[in-house]
Amino acid sequence: MGAVRDVLRRPLGHFTERTLAGLALVLGAGVGFGLLLVLVRVRWSPLYDVDHGVAQWLNDQVSPIGPLVTVLTAITDLGGRAVIIWLVTVAVVGLLIRRLGRLAVFLIVTGAGALILDPSLKTLVDRLRPEVEVPIGAYAGQSFPSGHALGSMVAYGALLLVFLPAMAPRWRRPAMALVATVVFLIGFTRVALGVHFLSDVIGAWLLGAAWLGVTAYAFRLWRLERGRPAAPLTEGLEPEAGQEVAPAPDEEKLLPHARAGVAEIIVGWVLVFGALYGFGMFVSYYADNTFLASLDETVPTWFADRRTAALDDVSWWWSKVGDTHAILAISLVFCPLVLAIWRRWRPVLFVALTMFGELTLFLASAAAVDRPRPPVENLDGPMPTSSFPSGHIAATLCIWVAIAVIVFPRTDRWWRWVFVALAVVMPVGVAISRMYRGMHHPTDFMGAILLTTLWIGLLYWVVRPNEDVRQGNQPAIESEDVDTLDDELARAGRPG
Repeated sequence: MGAVRDVLRRPLGHFTERTLAGLALVLGAGVGFGLLLVLVRVRWSPLYDVDHGVAQWLNDQVSPIGPLVTVLTAITDLGGRAVIIWLVTVAVVGLLIRRLGRLAVFLIVTGAGALILDPSLKTLVDRLRPEVEVPIGAYAGQSFPSGHALGSMVAYGALLLVFLPAMAPRWRRPAMALVATVVFLIGFTRVALGVHFLSDVIGAWLLGAAWLGVTAYAFRLWRLERGRPAAPLTEGLEPEAGQEVAPAPDEEKLLPHARAGVAEIIVGWVLVFGALYGFGMFVSYYADNTFLASLDETVPTWFADRRTAALDDVSWWWSKVGDTHAILAISLVFCPLVLAIWRRWRPVLFVALTMFGELTLFLASAAAVDRPRPPVENLDGPMPTSSFPSGHIAATLCIWVAIAVIVFPRTDRWWRWVFVALAVVMPVGVAISRMYRGMHHPTDFMGAILLTTLWIGLLYWVVRPNEDVRQGNQPAIESEDVDTLDDELARAGRPG
């Protein structure tokens, strides 16, 4: 019994020593938020004067400078609900894939608490947003506390605690400083854009710190009950999980010959652009009295003659499948899954280069060729780019072909053929919708196929995204059995 008491006493003593200061900070943040909440609720005059004075002064400084407003808006979006939910969801899915359920639960509970606290307190306080002379942003709902400031404090703080063990010790303090800077800037933008008072942001920070401290404290108690040693929060929530939470711990070098690879990609880009330019100029200005010219004239007219209201709606939705937001969303879901399952950055690099190259090749070719749209009614109205090649079709082709190239050799399950089917069905659907809407010729579709074939072929040869599969890499979805690991740690703490 004495040995058992020693085993429990040592971690408990360390835990108590390391958390007393943290608990004091958490309690201080909670008390500070409660005091501020009361002052806002009773509309204390000195606080009212400071809030309105700061809001108006910042509005006077910021509103005349358009580029600054653009930068502040971009920063404030980092604390928006869409970005926060995406980050937390991707992290939770990755942790569950790697069987790190406790850390996933921590993120879920911490994030859910912030989502509940924000609207509840706003309804309770019912504070109106600032009224400034030159409105910059328009936001609905009540003002106290700031949802962006609260969400960024909780989400970025929780993600930092989860992934700190994956970082080398020398990078942990810079990471903490970076997260603190991002959280501060997001809070600052809410006041600078005139959508929150200073006390809204400070109250959100205090509440976020208190809630994050409570959930982190509960997680550490959970560790202690399972026989795991207490560790300082500067090492993260689960220090021994560093290997598991690291995005690609088994990848020593991204590319074996990086400089040569960069040169090959640049030269290849120029050659692909040359091929696109040559084909685009031919079909646009020199293909008269050829089959291609006849095709470009007949197909848009055939579609225009068969338009109906229902088909207009269907084609609009199909077109959206290939727009920038849809392609970006697919990439932001697929790439984290690749990291979580196969622990390699190279496939992610392949996708990123594919989409960057597609965008730059499309813009350069469209500007150089400058082809007019088909001579029928363009249902999408005037567009900022020319007709050749189709950006919607090229983007859809590139993303789904790249996904199929990565997934197909990495599994022998039947569903890998689903990705092959998507690489055909999705671009064809977008192509038909774009031609139906009078936005592209059939040879614009051919230009998108040419772009995709040449560019992805080049990248596959240079990057070799599936090289790890050839070397025997398997999906990294298994981890150590949690109960067994807990027992081993408990045994390790026993004397002798």
